[in-house]
Amino acid sequence: MNCAYRIASFVAVAGLAFGQGKTRDLKYEENAPANASVNVPRGYALIVGISNYKNLPAKSQLEFPERDADAMYSVLISPEGGNFHAENVHRLTGAKATLANLKQELEVWLPSVAKEDDRVVIYFAGHGFIKDGRAYLAPYDFDPSNIAGTGYPMDTLGMVAGSKIQAKNKVLITDSCHSGAITPDADAQAYNKRLLDLSKSMFSLTASRDRERSFESAQWGGGHGIFTYYVVKGLEGEADENGDGIVTADELADYTYRNVREATKGQQNPTSDRGSFDPNMLLAYLPAGLRAAKAPEAKEGTLIFETNMDGVEVFVDGVSHGIVNKSAPLRLPGLRPGAHTIQGVKMGYEPDGPRDETVYPGQESTVSIKILIARRRNKAAIDELNEGLAAFNKGSAENYKKAVEHFEKALSIDPKYSQAALYLGRAYYSLFDEDKAQAAMRQAIEIDPDYLEARVSYAGVLLDTGGVDEAIRQLNTVTQRDKRDATALYMQAQAYRMKGLYAQAIESANAAIKLTPQVAEPHMWLADSLRLSGKYQESTGEYMNYLRLSNFDSGVGGQMNYYVLGYLFGVGHKKRAAQTDTWRDLRSLAYFGLCDSERNMMHYPDAIGYCQKSLAYDKTDPYTHYALGLCYMHQAQSSGSYETLSAAQEHFQKMIEINPDLEEAKFAKADLRSIDMALAAR
Repeated sequence: MNCAYRIASFVAVAGLAFGQGKTRDLKYEENAPANASVNVPRGYALIVGISNYKNLPAKSQLEFPERDADAMYSVLISPEGGNFHAENVHRLTGAKATLANLKQELEVWLPSVAKEDDRVVIYFAGHGFIKDGRAYLAPYDFDPSNIAGTGYPMDTLGMVAGSKIQAKNKVLITDSCHSGAITPDADAQAYNKRLLDLSKSMFSLTASRDRERSFESAQWGGGHGIFTYYVVKGLEGEADENGDGIVTADELADYTYRNVREATKGQQNPTSDRGSFDPNMLLAYLPAGLRAAKAPEAKEGTLIFETNMDGVEVFVDGVSHGIVNKSAPLRLPGLRPGAHTIQGVKMGYEPDGPRDETVYPGQESTVSIKILIARRRNKAAIDELNEGLAAFNKGSAENYKKAVEHFEKALSIDPKYSQAALYLGRAYYSLFDEDKAQAAMRQAIEIDPDYLEARVSYAGVLLDTGGVDEAIRQLNTVTQRDKRDATALYMQAQAYRMKGLYAQAIESANAAIKLTPQVAEPHMWLADSLRLSGKYQESTGEYMNYLRLSNFDSGVGGQMNYYVLGYLFGVGHKKRAAQTDTWRDLRSLAYFGLCDSERNMMHYPDAIGYCQKSLAYDKTDPYTHYALGLCYMHQAQSSGSYETLSAAQEHFQKMIEINPDLEEAKFAKADLRSIDMALAAR
């Protein structure tokens, strides 16, 4: 069993000098950017977006701030963008963005994690208000009859960012109706002198000047605040004026100001302070976007995409920019003048492109995407795919090898057969050839970038092999395009859980359960995240739900096509090439979770029973032996039973035999010494 799934907080018994356990978590970190000469500091970010407010009338509700927040999240966690680790970016959207939560994240979380050499980004999209000369951001539970008591003061935001958060580079980005009050302009100067004096590395970029409105429109990238649209475009690389692959504070400020002012005909003017931050502060790193020469200094242009079919995904320079439908063209302003590579793709059809389209300075150009030719599969390729699936469904290493041969033949006949590439990846993964599995799944996505099932399976393999950040990016792409993809949602829950982001994991798992309440796995990741959040009573019910919903004969799993569809990718690399092993491992994990939850609630007899059931499925799991030993120690302490103490001794010894290098092993050894002393003294 993959040890990542035995994360728990083990608390040993007091009184017999037993060893003290501690919270064990498994964190995955990806490598730094390939260009070692570029130092990308560690980053932390808080992203807030509120469209619908609890106490505001319908006419005052907004349309796109939550989409804005999603876009900011995506660009910040991108390796060609902000380069933030996913667990370091917290999101508060909709009803979660209460004043209490905003204070917790800003005044407690960020000051507790950010260190001197780090960078911090705080982004807010929603309403802003001014009352008695003081500017406020409006949380979800903002009450216009009590602005001072329910709004978050911008000067407090400036104080927190400037003095409490000890990061070298701090970035405030606010897209709200009166966010200009956060930087010097007219009457706001007196309020913001203190803000600007707080930190010489402060970069504050706001949507508008004081007394100006911040606009949002469906015409910008399918629906965004105009300011945020250009901030995201800038961080994606459009603001990289000198082509060095780095977007600096100055570059982003210039790019955003120029484009927003032009787009709104001067009605909205983003503001930034020119003297209080390092103009070369790194905000985004784009190693693949390096250009040999400086970009033209002419103003940006716009491409407007129209199409003959619904659901066509548009790529510009290899980056997805959204979906275009027949009745709703996609407008992409703010593009650098010159040639751009564009492509329109739709699953099951030959793509339009890639081809070059020219962006002219200050002009709009319409690009027609024509999806005309349905992909016609060669019958021989289809036959090979079907033969491969038949072998794959039978299980066993021999059959997986046969499946690989058939899938590779299908691809040799039809190199654009994305389904064959996906199942080739799954077959390789069943043979434990992880590199070839990932390469094949990437090939499937390259053939069909909107092949969401391939992205989900690729994310599952990444979860099993430690690439959790990239898995989160893949799943984020899927859930942004299809918020009803239950498989992606529960795998997203698992990914967040592995990063220790339990609140996000709980949210994603609940969303998956709402869509597919009879699917077992979301209940597992919800249960685990609840347990690891200390919500032991709630977790026991979800573990029971998982066990009830997965209580089928594991031998029929393959016949049901359950695993072939990829639903259990990412739950731990199977120990043997047999589809039933994952089922057994998960049941072992569920019983372990019940054991640990009951143990933490001091229900030791129940905990012992559940740990014993866990070991019936997997006798080699060291954490279960350790938890069982702790439970027996508690019983020995309360009953004085030497027989129970001997049982604890047995399980501690077994735990050490299985894996003596675990952190908990040293506590088990201390416990064994105490037990030996107690047994010798009787």
